[in-house]
Amino acid sequence: MQTATEPNPQREPFRIPVWLGLCLFLAIATFFLWEEHRAHILGALPYVLLLLCPIIHLFMHRGHGSQDAGRASHEHHTLQR
Repeated sequence: MQTATEPNPQREPFRIPVWLGLCLFLAIATFFLWEEHRAHILGALPYVLLLLCPIIHLFMHRGHGSQDAGRASHEHHTLQR
């Protein structure tokens, strides 16, 4: 018979949480990928930045046409009254 003061003889083995193990694995994998492919990544960086320019341009100018078109139709209706 066990009482509350006696330690549990069947202890659970040491286990780390799954998310912690996954984070540790990803950190190690990222380190080795960076070390092995650093020259390729840094060599392609200027080209990646140049390719991002048109995409950024499109996102920055999104919605210009709809605002002007709405304002022009509103002015047209007020002039006719």
